[in-house]
Amino acid sequence: MEGRGLARRRPGAGTARGTATGGETPVDDIRKADVVVVGAGPTGLAVAVGLRQHGVDVAVVEKAALGKREARAGIIWQRALEVLADLGCAREMTAEGIKLRRVEVFAEGRRAWRMGMECAGTAFPNPLSIEQDAVERLLGERLVALGGRVEWSTEAVAVRTGGDGAEVDVRTGDGGLTTLRCAWVIGCEGAHSVVRKGLGIPFEGGRRPDLQCVQLNAVPDWKVPYRPGHTYFFLERGLSMGVSPRPGGGYRFFAFLTDPDPTVEGPPGVEEMRDLVARSAHEPGVRLAPTDPPWANRARFQDRVAATLREGRALLAGDSAHLWAPIGGHGLNTGLRGAHNLAWKVAAAVRGWAADPFALLDTYSTEQRLTAEKVMREMRHNLLELPPTALALRGMRLVGGPVMSTPWASGRIRSMLSDLTMHHRESALSQGGGGDRLPDPFVRVRGRHCRLHDLLSYQRWTLLAAPGAKGPGMTDDHLRALVAGYRAPVDILRPRTDPDTVPRLPGKALVLVRPDRHIGLRTDRVEELEAYLRRWFARDAV
Repeated sequence: MEGRGLARRRPGAGTARGTATGGETPVDDIRKADVVVVGAGPTGLAVAVGLRQHGVDVAVVEKAALGKREARAGIIWQRALEVLADLGCAREMTAEGIKLRRVEVFAEGRRAWRMGMECAGTAFPNPLSIEQDAVERLLGERLVALGGRVEWSTEAVAVRTGGDGAEVDVRTGDGGLTTLRCAWVIGCEGAHSVVRKGLGIPFEGGRRPDLQCVQLNAVPDWKVPYRPGHTYFFLERGLSMGVSPRPGGGYRFFAFLTDPDPTVEGPPGVEEMRDLVARSAHEPGVRLAPTDPPWANRARFQDRVAATLREGRALLAGDSAHLWAPIGGHGLNTGLRGAHNLAWKVAAAVRGWAADPFALLDTYSTEQRLTAEKVMREMRHNLLELPPTALALRGMRLVGGPVMSTPWASGRIRSMLSDLTMHHRESALSQGGGGDRLPDPFVRVRGRHCRLHDLLSYQRWTLLAAPGAKGPGMTDDHLRALVAGYRAPVDILRPRTDPDTVPRLPGKALVLVRPDRHIGLRTDRVEELEAYLRRWFARDAV
C-alpha cells in the first residue's frame, strides 16, 4: 500500500485515532474535500489558489484568527511575480507595491557601488517591495473570487494517510472536532508543522549560530535622500543594515548582525534600531519614528530541509518543508515558487491526468528540495546581507566598485536574486535537456505579436513546434491527434521570432512546456515526445 494505513472507524462510531492527539478522540462531524491545505500563509494560499484554478475542491484551515497577519517578508523577486501572474493576482500586487529600481551600497561610510535591479526577458523586470500581510490579503481575495475560503480559528491536530486518501482532524474555535477526509493533504503551517511531525518526517539541519536579524518599519529623519525605488545597504564590521522603501511610506530597516547574547528576546526598540542605523550609516543624529501600524521583529534562524516532501498522500510546502535565514528575502519567494510547482501536479493527480500520480508528485519533492538547497548555498555567500568581516569590508572599498560595476558581476547578482535562472534539470520530469524556465521573448503566433509567456496557461501544457519543422509526424494535424489521446490538455503553438530576438527559443523542433513555465522535454523526434507522453500522461478513455 502507498503511504500509511488509515485508522478505520466502525460504522456509526464517532472516534478516530490521531497522530497528534493520541488515543480515541470524539469526532463531532465528518466532511470531504479533494485536498486539505493546512496553513493560510502565502504558500498555503498560493497552493489553494492554484488548485481552485484547476477546479479542485480544497479546504484551507488556519489555526490563527481572521486578521492576525504580520508585515514579515517585504520583497517579491521577478520569478515569483511570474508565479503570481499565473495565479491571477500579479496586477493587484504591483498596484500596491513599489518597484525597486536601484541599490546603493556603502562600506564604512563610503559609497562602494551602485547597481540597477532590472532584469531583461520577463514581463516583470523589477522586484517589488510589498509586505507579507498585503500578499496574504490579495491571495486570500483571489481565493474567494475562485470560490474558495479560509476556515479561520481551525487547528489541525492529527493527520493520517493511506493508499486511498487522507484524514485531518481539526479543532474549531468552539472546541468542536471535525474530521476532513480528502485525497491529499498539504502541510503549509510553518516550522512546527503538524503534518510533518505527525508523519514522522525528519527536519534535517540545525541552528544557524551567531546570526540574528532585527527589523523595524520607520520613517527616518536623516541626511540620506529619498529616491523612489532605491534600496540602501550600509555595511560595518559585523553589521549589514538594509533600508528599503515600503508601501504606505517610510522604510523597512533590517539589520543582519552577530549575536553575542542569544538570551536577548523580543523585538528591537526604537533606540536599539536607531543606534544600529547611526553606526552603519555614520549618522549619529538620525531619528526614527515607527510607522502606523508599527512593526518590529527579532529573529534567529534554523537551516533545515525535510527529508522528503511527500509521504504517501501528504505533502509539505513552504516553511513546513524548508527553513533558512531570510538572506535576500528568498523564504517567501521560494515558498511561492514551490506552491506553483505543487498545485498543478496535485490537480493532475485529482483530475486523473497523471499516468502515475505518486511518481509525478515525487518530482515535486525532488525539485523543491534541490531548489531549497541551492538557495541556501547561494545565500550563504550573499555579501550584501551577511555581517561582513574586516577583510570583506576592505575588499569592498578597494575593488568593490570596479568589479561590481562590470556587466558580468552585476548580471550574475541580478540573476541570482531574481530566481529567473533557477531550473529543474535534475528532475525525472526533465528530459532531452529540459528543466529550465522557458525564455520569454516577443514572438509572432496566429497573427499576434506578444511575449511568449502570454500564450502559456497554468491550466495546461504547451507544445512549441518550430515553424520549420516539417518532417514525419510534425504537421499540426498529426501533433493534435497525438496529444488528443491523453487526458491532460495540451495547446500547440508555432512561435516565430525575429533573427535578432533575445533571448532565443530552445533550439529543438519540439519543446513541451509544463504548466509552471518550465521545459519538460526538448527533442527533434516525435517518437521521444510520444514516449514522454506515455510515461507521464494518463491516456484518454477509449
